[in-house]
Amino acid sequence: MEVAVQSEVILSVNIISFLIGFPANILALYAFSVKIHSKPLLTDILLLNLTISDLLLLIILPLKMHEAASDMSWTLSDVMCSITSFIFFSTIYTSSLLLSAVSVVRYIAVAFPITYHQLHKPAYAVVICVVIWLMSTAHCSSQSSHSNHPALSSGNISMCYEDFSQKQLEVLLPVRLEFFIVLCLLPLVISVYCYVSCILILYSRPRISKAQKKKSIGMALGTLAVFLICVLPYNISHVWGYVHGKSPEWRYYTLLLSTFNTCIDPIIFFFSSSTFRCSSKNFVLKKVGAKFLEMQKPDTNTG
Repeated sequence: MEVAVQSEVILSVNIISFLIGFPANILALYAFSVKIHSKPLLTDILLLNLTISDLLLLIILPLKMHEAASDMSWTLSDVMCSITSFIFFSTIYTSSLLLSAVSVVRYIAVAFPITYHQLHKPAYAVVICVVIWLMSTAHCSSQSSHSNHPALSSGNISMCYEDFSQKQLEVLLPVRLEFFIVLCLLPLVISVYCYVSCILILYSRPRISKAQKKKSIGMALGTLAVFLICVLPYNISHVWGYVHGKSPEWRYYTLLLSTFNTCIDPIIFFFSSSTFRCSSKNFVLKKVGAKFLEMQKPDTNTG
């Protein structure tokens, strides 16, 4: 049974995601940029790239709002459709790969601390990020190619990257299934293994305080929950589509979860990185302090 697409719901969630996610990720960008200039850690560089990925998605989100406001019809140019789809989907997969990379780094830090310190060089994190960006953009480039993209092949757009012919689906659906396996399932399995291993290792070490254990375990479970709730449902639509030979309409709503993930990532940053906590607090205090001093100026002048 098909699910009717409610454009009002999609528009509302996108607006909320933008209003919350954009300032939160700008704050995260500031925090990690400050740390990168001093003493960058592997995790800081990975989280900085995750922030950039979220910001790219949020920057093109107003175009998705315009689409929803137009009752899911695409009224802009075919070029804008191609650019929007490419950035939107590539950033979703970039985020999932970066979350997986963070889990691997944390696992190595807990399980092999000596090896972690030996490999603790910013260059390694940069290489990892470059590989991840290339993987996600290469996959989405193939998906958005001229041969598979109805907007570019027909020249008459009513929907952006949704209205596919049967021949296009015969190519697209297996590609999406490969996306699910390589860009979602594999990173998810790696993340689950790394975080479960971290939890078991932490429990086996009596020298670590209970508070530290609870914090680390909560962080691990929180990150996995984000992966399962925000990333997995959209990718499950690829499997459903491959089995049934068409894209499900409820896929629109799973994309909302991936979009709302841009609001949740900064929360993960706050609890996982002391850099983000300190820099964000300093940033807010500076702004509040400057505003307070500005408000006090008229009083000192009149006195």
